[in-house]
Amino acid sequence: MVRWQADTSDQEAVQAMYKTVASEFDEPVSCLVNNAGITRDTLMLRMKYDDWKAVIDVNLSGVFLCSQEAAKVMLKKRSGRIINISSVVGQIGNPGQANYAAAKGGVIGMTMSNAKEFAGRGVTVNCVCPGFIESDMTAELNAEYMDEVKKMIPLGRLGLPSEIAGMVAFLALDPAANYVTGHCFNVDGGIAIGA
Repeated sequence: MVRWQADTSDQEAVQAMYKTVASEFDEPVSCLVNNAGITRDTLMLRMKYDDWKAVIDVNLSGVFLCSQEAAKVMLKKRSGRIINISSVVGQIGNPGQANYAAAKGGVIGMTMSNAKEFAGRGVTVNCVCPGFIESDMTAELNAEYMDEVKKMIPLGRLGLPSEIAGMVAFLALDPAANYVTGHCFNVDGGIAIGA
């Protein structure tokens, strides 16, 4: 599998990545999954501006930059699918994650706006909002905290990466998703309904 990398917070790097990808494929981009994300967690009163900005730049501005480049191609060919990965934290908040919640909430709003802008050209834009998922990010959290988190999840466990991937695959590939745009799908074990 061929992979390309770019700092999604850097407009020139994103544009260069799209040019490289376009030069190596005959077919134009048909699907974009915006999944880059970082955290810099701390209480808001202790949060440094650099930590605020880093999370906003990658988690929100990166979605804007990548979507803008993909849309240039998709709107021209009058088809395409954009799937943004947000988080239930963007809907319900979480102490110590003001920057992350703001960025992920912004992704939800951008999803709705872009869905309305792009629909007339056959491009769908949807959002997946994971809850707590078994990942490198959650592996760094202390066990006591994670035990409390699991108590807040109606299904009583963390989600699996394959469960997020399944929703993304549906939105990206399934013909049944052709008529789905402007929606956020929580894959969270029910944690958002208890908030």
